[in-house]
Amino acid sequence: MIRNPITYTFRVISAATGLLAGAMVLAQAPGAPQQPSMPQSPASPSAGSPRTPGTPDANPGAAPTGQDYATNSFVSKAMEGDLAEVQLGQLAEQKSPSNDVKQFAQKMVSEHGQMNDKWFKPVAQQLGVSEPKGPSKKDKKEMAKLEQLSGPDFDREYITMMIKDHQQDLKEFKSEAQVAQNPSVKQVAEQGSNVISQHLQLIQQIAKNHNVPLDGKEMSSTK
Repeated sequence: MIRNPITYTFRVISAATGLLAGAMVLAQAPGAPQQPSMPQSPASPSAGSPRTPGTPDANPGAAPTGQDYATNSFVSKAMEGDLAEVQLGQLAEQKSPSNDVKQFAQKMVSEHGQMNDKWFKPVAQQLGVSEPKGPSKKDKKEMAKLEQLSGPDFDREYITMMIKDHQQDLKEFKSEAQVAQNPSVKQVAEQGSNVISQHLQLIQQIAKNHNVPLDGKEMSSTK
């Protein structure tokens, strides 16, 4: 039997179309397996997200809080104090006639210099706090006063200043160690408290050797 080629081709195409339509119906039927969608990668935080200066623990763009300002003030003041201790120590190394005072002054230059460079400068950079250009006006006045003295008078005045400064610094460092929310600031405040406490004990012992009051008050005979 001879088949009509056109009729035969039409039947093949119709059968194939029917099979394809049936497959589509089965694919859309309830319960039919579906191809899983590709999971989306979670959005990763930008490593370069800007932070508001002075607010390292806050969300980017958040306004600084009162605690932020207090923390920044502590860091800036501590750096000023370190610079003052270094410069006062250098002056005492030059002008003091006493070996124990000179040795203490050398310790101030070395250890307060390290505290400033290794502890507070990195923290200040983290917080966005500008480094002070030098000691505070109060410390500059103390240096100017010391420059006018010599001999035992210089020693008494320097020892008195060191007792007062370290007593005040110890109080402020201990307070900041308790309230600081920034881990880096808390750490340097705690470590600084230990160093300052050691300095205070040492200068108080030197004060005894030089008959200087341990409360940081100037002697009435010192002019």
